[in-house]
Amino acid sequence: MASVTRFLERRLKLKVNTAKSAVASPTERKFLGFSFLDRGRIRRCVAPQALARFKQRVRELTRRSGGRSLAQIAPELSRYLIGWRGYFGFCETPSQLRDLDRWIRRRLRAIVWKQWKYGTNRFAELRRRGIGKDLAAQTAGSPHGPWRLSNSPALSFAFPNAFFKGLGLGSIYVKPVE
Repeated sequence: MASVTRFLERRLKLKVNTAKSAVASPTERKFLGFSFLDRGRIRRCVAPQALARFKQRVRELTRRSGGRSLAQIAPELSRYLIGWRGYFGFCETPSQLRDLDRWIRRRLRAIVWKQWKYGTNRFAELRRRGIGKDLAAQTAGSPHGPWRLSNSPALSFAFPNAFFKGLGLGSIYVKPVE
């Protein structure tokens, strides 16, 4: 580290920030929001800090107590997702992006469940969306919270991925063309 710092400061006349600089293996360091995985071959992935910032921003945009419908949330969220995908979309770990897409859709389903408020309304809304009587009654009467129920079969059938696409919600995972 000392010889690299000397070279950069004396020869190239650059200032080195010692708090941010280190000499280490690429798998141990983060660079511009990316980190590197070594599982047989080196692959570019989104750094954990960047994922945490992404999730925090999505949480801000999709607060369950915001009093907004999905139709109002989707355009703003979509703009953020498309911008984020433009920067991080070329990572070499598509499973990370798929998992984030699933997490976002689950979060949106939790918003809807929270907005429906009461068991009778939840039952009626599920029935209106084609869910069977037994499954709708079981889900609407469940004592579990919105986050747990957002992963239930009833809400997954009531709000398939195509529903969110129809709202104009962008995706951060784009299936590669073969």
